[in-house]
Order: sequence, then C-alpha cells, then structure tokens
Amino acid sequence: MKTSLTAVILGMAMAGACTGLAGAQESKPWEKIAIPTLPEYKPQQPKRIELKNGIVIFLQEDHELPFVSGSVLIPGGAVDEEPGKLGLVDLYGQTWRTSGTAKMDGDAMDDLLEAKAAHIESGGGENSTSISWDSLKADADQVLGLALDLLFHPKLDERKLQLAKQQAATGIVRRNDDEAQIAEREATKLVYGKESPYARQPELATIKNITLADLQAWHDRTVGGPGAGGKLIVAVGGDFDSATMEAKLRAAFEGLPAVKATPARHDEFHAPKQALYFINKEDVNQSNVQIVGLGTTRRNPDVPALAVMNDILGGGFASRLFQTVRTQMGLAYAVGGGYGFDYDHPAPFDVEVLTQSATTVKATRAALDVIAGLDTTPFTEEELKRAKDDLLNSFLFRYDTKQKVLSERVRLEFYGYPADYLETYEAALKKVTVADLNAAAKKYVHANQLAVLVVGNSAEIKPGLEELNLGPVHPVDITIPGAPTGGPQGPGEQ
Repeated sequence: MKTSLTAVILGMAMAGACTGLAGAQESKPWEKIAIPTLPEYKPQQPKRIELKNGIVIFLQEDHELPFVSGSVLIPGGAVDEEPGKLGLVDLYGQTWRTSGTAKMDGDAMDDLLEAKAAHIESGGGENSTSISWDSLKADADQVLGLALDLLFHPKLDERKLQLAKQQAATGIVRRNDDEAQIAEREATKLVYGKESPYARQPELATIKNITLADLQAWHDRTVGGPGAGGKLIVAVGGDFDSATMEAKLRAAFEGLPAVKATPARHDEFHAPKQALYFINKEDVNQSNVQIVGLGTTRRNPDVPALAVMNDILGGGFASRLFQTVRTQMGLAYAVGGGYGFDYDHPAPFDVEVLTQSATTVKATRAALDVIAGLDTTPFTEEELKRAKDDLLNSFLFRYDTKQKVLSERVRLEFYGYPADYLETYEAALKKVTVADLNAAAKKYVHANQLAVLVVGNSAEIKPGLEELNLGPVHPVDITIPGAPTGGPQGPGEQ
C-alpha cells in the first residue's frame, strides 16, 4: 500500500513526541555533574608599613607578570569644596597630570610614557584625590620617579586649566541629554538634599570662579604645603622586591609632616518623605523610574542580612523584582536594586525600573508592591540559599587577584575598617538565616516611606502618574543656570 506524505509526517511527529517524553522522564545529565566546594576565602594580605609620620605603605609582590603599578591616595575630595567653587577637585585632578612638572611638562610626559607603554594619571573623587601609575618592570624606577615628581612638584599650567574648564562646561551644558544620567543625579538629590555635599553639582558659574591659585592652594593643603598632613596611603603591587621598594618609598615619604587627625564630618542625613516627582523629557519613548530612600553604612551590623536581602529583592535574574515585574508581567526592560550601604555615609536605597512610557504606572506600582512584599511575604530557605551562593561566589571572584585584594585593603585603610573586614564579612554572610532576613526587611524597608522619581515623556505616559495615588506630582526643574542656547561653549564664552 502506498503511504501518503501526510502519514509519514504524522508518524515522524508521533515518534518525536514519544522520544521527547522518554527523554523528559530521564534524569538530566547535567544534574549529575559534581560541583566542587568553593575554596575557603584566604586572601594574601599585602605587607603594611606605617612610617613614623603616620603615612601608610602597602606592598603586594606578584611575580606572575613583569608589571609594576602603584598609587597614592590623598584625603580630601569634592565633599570638601566651597559651595561657590564646586568642580574644583575634578578640575584639579585633570589639570594636575596634564600640566606636568618643572622638569617635564605634561605633553613631554605623554610622549615618554606612550613610548614605554606606561601610564601616570591623577584624579579627584568624592573623598580623595590620587596619583596612580603602571609600567613594565624594566621601566618601573623611571616611572615611579616621574610619578613622585608630579606628586611633590607639580607645575600647574593655566592653559591646561582652561582646557579642563572647557571640557567641564561642555559636560554641564549637556548633562540633560541622557535620561539615565538625569534620573541618577536627581534621585541622589531627593535622598540627600540638593545642598548636601553628596548631591550638589558644579555649575557654569562655579567652575568659572576657579583659578590656578585655587588649584595650587588645594595641592598645598592636601600634599605639599605647611597645612598638609593628611594620611597618605601608598600602594605598590607587581613584580618587584619588597625590601628595595620599601627603601625607595621611605626615602620619598618619611620626610613629610606628621599626619594630623582628619576632622570628623557632621553631615546630617534624613530619609526623604513619600512623594512623587516627575521630569518631563519629550525626546524619549520610555521612562526611567527611581524608587529611593536612605540606606546605611557598612559599619551597621545588619549589613550581611541586608546584602542577602538585596540579592533576593533585586540582585539578578532570579530576584523577586526581575521575576515579577519583567518575567511574569513583562513590564520592564530592566529592574533591580536594593538597600545601599557605603563605607563612610549612608548610601541610598534605590530600585530602578526601565519601562515603556505606556506601562510606567503599572511597572512602578508592581515594583512598589514587590518592595512592600518584603515585609509581608516571608523569605524562603530556597531564596536564602540561592542568594548566599550568588554573594559568596561573586565575593571570591571580586577578590581573586592580589591586585584586587590590594585595592580593597587600601580602601579599608582609608575609611578606617579593620584589616580582616573581608574575611569577617564573608563569615557573617554565611551565618545569615531566614529569620535575619525577615527581621531586616521589617526594620529597614518601608515602601510607604520611599520617594518616586519618574523621568519620561508626559505625553506618552497613559494613564497619568496620578494613578499611582502617591499624592500630587511634583515637577522637578533641571534647567541649567547660565547655559547658552546655541550649543556648548567654554567658560570664557559664558
């Protein structure tokens, strides 16, 4: 009997179905793969040397590759700027390196370093300024000498300052181009207050006020003048002999003034009240939603439980936020976040939702419900195990090289944390229980005390934000004072 094509196709389909059923009933082979236990976290700590004047040196030998890198971390940063000269530290960080020294200007230094595949950089941050360098082992002495000359004997150049000002001005007048940058910046202001040292921003007028004398005064205050005395932290890692390097660094730093105690900061932090804020950006078809509050510091003994809670809330693909708002409801391109903790001041609680304009209200409400659910939906042993595995595995990889351990050790020294903080933190993560998670959620997460900021296109957000029932919508003014209307210009053209 002649078999029809249809019958053949049906027969093949049935056979495939039977095979698939049989395969489904078999154990999955990948589940039989033995997963080795992670090695115990035992970072090789760098050698710590404290000079008689209080300056600290860290040396971390690593002979795997013929490279040497180093840095000098200097207390004092943008949080210490005068209100009328915001942006000074950033301009200083740029101008310092590009100016060079009396022996070698910045352009000549560029050429020399490029020929040797080496680098020397300077920079300014929130709490510190720094110089860093790296080179091949064969050039290590010469590059170290150049870095130290730049550290102690910079020759700040007016032309380089003007170039840095022009670049800063361009950044200021274009800071409203990107909705993500707007959302992050303005959310930070909601958490800390717009006048807080941790939220304020440079303006065209403040960078215009900054002079070369201001940069020199900052350098004298933090490094080289009679008023200096900050606790410099010097770190060198790579292919070198520790005894030889220690002698060189002692010769360079032992003659500096004795370290003075850094005055304690007395910043006040207050959690924002529940309110709804909106920034209209007409050239986008999506919304960036920031749900924010005030977090804590790493000195809080509840941080290990908060870290595990964060992973469950918004730490990855398996988190509650991702699974609910994105996977199940399909309302967000990306969603995540959690309760922040920083080394020296409270970090924000921040959950971010990226969604289409039309789904802004639904996505925001869904995220708020998940956050509120931390207090009403108990954590499970399965969630606890997954989150711990995520954190402990990533913990090992975050500090899997000597250079990473050195960098973290410098950070801990800078903020006054104990040398074994990483080990004790890892041990504390392992001890977190479901009861700890439930207690932390009840103590720290209060969905009805979080501010919501939406950056999006008001014409496309339907229904309106009023549907969130968070009170009146407060528009946020992001006008840039003094910005030219014809495009970015330099400070001299304002």
